[in-house]
Amino acid sequence: MSNPSGRTYNQRHAPRRYTRGHRRVSVYTSWSYPGEVNRNPAELDNRFSTMTEVRRVLWPDYETPQWADPLRFQQGVAGSMELFFWAWVKFQQVIEEVTGHQVPMFQRVDQAGFSLPLDERVLSDVDTLLVFGLDHNVTGQVASPEEIEAVRAFLEREGTCLVIGPHHDVGHSPDLAERALEYVHHGDALVPRQQRFGGYTRSLMKGLGIPVENRWGLRPAVVEGTNRSAPLTVMEDLDTRGWLSGVRNFNFHMHLPHYAVTPEDSPSARVLAKQPIDLARPHPFTNAGNTEFNALVWMPPHGGRAGDVLVADSTIFSTLFGADESLLRFWKNLATVH
Repeated sequence: MSNPSGRTYNQRHAPRRYTRGHRRVSVYTSWSYPGEVNRNPAELDNRFSTMTEVRRVLWPDYETPQWADPLRFQQGVAGSMELFFWAWVKFQQVIEEVTGHQVPMFQRVDQAGFSLPLDERVLSDVDTLLVFGLDHNVTGQVASPEEIEAVRAFLEREGTCLVIGPHHDVGHSPDLAERALEYVHHGDALVPRQQRFGGYTRSLMKGLGIPVENRWGLRPAVVEGTNRSAPLTVMEDLDTRGWLSGVRNFNFHMHLPHYAVTPEDSPSARVLAKQPIDLARPHPFTNAGNTEFNALVWMPPHGGRAGDVLVADSTIFSTLFGADESLLRFWKNLATVH
C-alpha cells in the first residue's frame, strides 16, 4: 500500500501552502516508537522509564486517574513516552497562534509501525524543521545517504532553518565510578547510569558537516530559592539574526547536553548561549574547569547552504519542566526570524 503523504500523530499530513511572513514549522522525532517501548524494563540502562517508575519517583504528582488508572493511561514505557506528546502541545499551540499554521509531529517509526524517513513527505512544505534526537543509541537509528541529501537540498532553499538536537549522553565512560558521579550530579532518579541518545541526529549532522557533538548530561544552576535556570550567558555580538532577542533563560531540566563544537575553532559555528552549571554537584566536566555548557549553537548560511542551522535540545520545546515568558519568546523568535 502506497503512502502519498507523511503520517503524523495518527493521521495523514495535509500539506500547508506557502504564505509570505507565515513560517511553516514541523517537528520530526527520530525515534522508533516500538523500538523504545519494547525495551526490556529489566534492563537498567539506555531506556526510557516506565510510567510506573515515573509515578513511584514523582509521587504523588501522577496519582490522579488520568495518569494512574491502567484503563485510561499506559503504565509501561509507552506511558512515559506519551508524556512527551502532552508536553509538546504548548509549543505547537504557540507556533500556530503566531504563524497561522498547525505544527505536525512526525515520527521516524510511529506507534502503529509506520516508517517515515526524513524525505519530501516531511520536507516539501516546511520552512523551519525541528529534529528531536530522542532515539537511544541502542535502537540503531541512522540517517541514510538519501535522507542526508534530502535535508541538504532543503537547506539550499532560501529562508529555511533546521533546528537539530541530540539529547544528552550520560554514562559514556566505561568507568562505573565516573557514571556514579554523573548520576549524583544530575540528581534525576529516573535517568539510568547510562543513557546515550542521538544516534540518528549525530549521523545526520556528520553527513551535513555540522561540527557539533552532544556530550554529558549537565544540571543547570538555578536562581536561588527557585527551580528556574540561571540566566544564559548570551553572546549578543554573535547573534546578528536575533534568535535570542528578549530571551533571558531557557527552562530547567536536570540533564542537558553540552554541544561541543569540534574543532573548537570551527569558523562555521557560533556558540550563541552558554548555560551556567550547578557547581555544588561535582561532575567530570566541571572538575576539568568548566563552569558553563554550550546551550545554543548557530551556523549561518554559508556556501551552498542558504538555510540556517541551530543546535538546541528538544527539552527547550517541552513543558515537562515548565515554560515561562522567556522561553515562549524564544519559540516566537524561531517562528518569525528570517
